[in-house]
Amino acid sequence: MWSIGELAEQAGVTVKTVRFYSDRGLLPEAARSSGGHRRYGHEAVDRLRLIRSLRTLDLPVPDVGRVLDEEDALEDVVAKQLREVGSRLAALRWREAALQLVQDCAPQERVERLRLIGAVSAPPSTAPVARFWRRWLLPARLPSRLVSAIVEAAVPQPPADPAPEQVLAFARLHALTSGDCSGTGPCQPAAHRPEAGFRPAVLYDGLVEAYALASAELRSRRSPHEGEALDCFVSAYAHACGARDTPAFRRGLSGQLTQDPRIDRYWDLTAEVRGASEPTAGAAHDWLCAALDTGTARPPA
Repeated sequence: MWSIGELAEQAGVTVKTVRFYSDRGLLPEAARSSGGHRRYGHEAVDRLRLIRSLRTLDLPVPDVGRVLDEEDALEDVVAKQLREVGSRLAALRWREAALQLVQDCAPQERVERLRLIGAVSAPPSTAPVARFWRRWLLPARLPSRLVSAIVEAAVPQPPADPAPEQVLAFARLHALTSGDCSGTGPCQPAAHRPEAGFRPAVLYDGLVEAYALASAELRSRRSPHEGEALDCFVSAYAHACGARDTPAFRRGLSGQLTQDPRIDRYWDLTAEVRGASEPTAGAAHDWLCAALDTGTARPPA
C-alpha cells in the first residue's frame, strides 16, 4: 500500500493533484492508516496516469469519471468532445473573418458593420432566418414535411470557414429576416396568399419540382425558355387554384409574380453566403419568371 506522497511520486504528479482526484471520486483509496491517512494500491498508478491522459485532452472531470466507470463510454465522450471542439473552432473562424471585415473597411463603414456583426452569434444561428420563412412566407395550412423541406432548401448554412464578405452577407441576411414584416404589408407574394379554394400544398409541391428542373437549366447556362420546367411551374399555380393552364392564365400569372424587393434581396444575400455553388431557389424562380414573360410576350398565333 502506498501513501498519498508515494503515489504522487510514482505517478510524477503533486500530492495536491492526487488529493484533487481522490476528493472527486476518480481515485478511490484502498484503505486508511491507523492515523487516518489515505492508502492506495499499486493499481492506482495506472488509474492516475489514465486520468491525466484524459484530462490532457481537456475532458471535463464528470466525463473522465464516466470513462473510468463505464466500459463503452470512451467513444461517446470523445465524440462529444470533438463536437464541442468543432463548435469552438467554427466560432473562432467566424470571429476571425468578422474582425478582418471590420479591419479592412473604410472608417465611415465601421459603425454600421459592427452593428450588423454584433447582432449575430458566433458561430451564427440560422433560427431567425428559419422563423422568417415559417412565420411570414409559408401558409399555415402547409404540411409540416413540406415546410421542413422548403426551409431546409431556403435557409443557407453559415460557411465552416467564411470569408469576410460571407460574414457580412449573413449578418445582413440576419438583419433582413429579423425585421418586422407586419408593417410593410403582406409578405407572401400575391400568387401565394390563400383564398377560397386555394390549395397551398399543391402549389409548393409543384414549385419544388419546377425549381429543380430550372436549376438544371441554370447549371447548363441555358437562357430562359419555354419547356418542361416552365410547364411544371405554371401547372403548380393552375392546379393550386383549380384553373387550367391557358395563354390567358399565363398572362395573368406573369403580372402576379412581380418580385417583392425584400425577397429579391433575400436571395441575393443567400447566394453571397453560399458562394458559387448550387443555384438558389430564388435564381430558379427568376429564371422561370423570365421564361414565362418571354412566352407571354410572344404574339398569339
